[in-house]
This record gives sequence, structure tokens and C-alpha cells, in this order.
Amino acid sequence: MTHPTSETPWPGAISAITLFVEDLPATKRFYQDVFGLPVAFEDANSAVFGFGGTVINLLSSTEAPALIAPAPVAAPDAGSRLQLTLPVGDVDAMCEELTARGVTLLNGPMDRPWGIRTASFRDPGGHIWEIAK
Repeated sequence: MTHPTSETPWPGAISAITLFVEDLPATKRFYQDVFGLPVAFEDANSAVFGFGGTVINLLSSTEAPALIAPAPVAAPDAGSRLQLTLPVGDVDAMCEELTARGVTLLNGPMDRPWGIRTASFRDPGGHIWEIAK
């Protein structure tokens, strides 16, 4: 299916995910240290990291209202509403590596009833990341 005004298939791949964060410097450091990624772009209010064909934009929560108004920006303690999943070759080995990088796991590694092994952790902005095989 194509969008009526272009040749780009609809829906296409997700190109960017913007995560609202209260402490941009700490969250940026976390992404550099835990994921081992360079900053692809940054300014005073954001830091962007490349995850394959998708970019994760860390945006200071004070700038979020201008982006999503009239929708409200939720407080970080309102509870999680999403989980981002990264495939890995060995969940247990990656858990050891994450722990060595200072990450506290929320759960796992564990075998899920739907046939995959997972573990999850939280970034400083409260966003949940899962690794899975």
C-alpha cells in the first residue's frame, strides 16, 4: 500500500523515536556508555543516537510540549507505556556486559512462554529497554 501523495509504502520503517528525558546529560552519558554509541547530533535540548535504520532522539522534557501540544507530557513517574527491544546473540552474556557497564536489570534473563529469552532494564529517563534472543 502506498500513501496517496508519495511512492513511499505506508506504513514504512520507523525512522525516529523521540524520548522525553528530565536529565539530558545523564541520559546521553547512559546511551554512550551502555550502548557504546556515538552522538549523531546534539544541541542544547537533544542528543540523537543511531540504532540501525532508526534514530533515538533524547529530548529535554521541557521542550516536549512544543512538539506534541495539545497532548500532555506525562511525568516520568506515571508508569511505563512502552518497551524498546534490541535483538542480541546471547541474552545471558549481554546481561553480564550490561551489569559490568553499571546497568541494573529489571528482570531476566528469563525464558518467555512465547519462545524467546529476554531481560530488561531502564534508562535514566525511565524508558524500558529489552534485550531478546
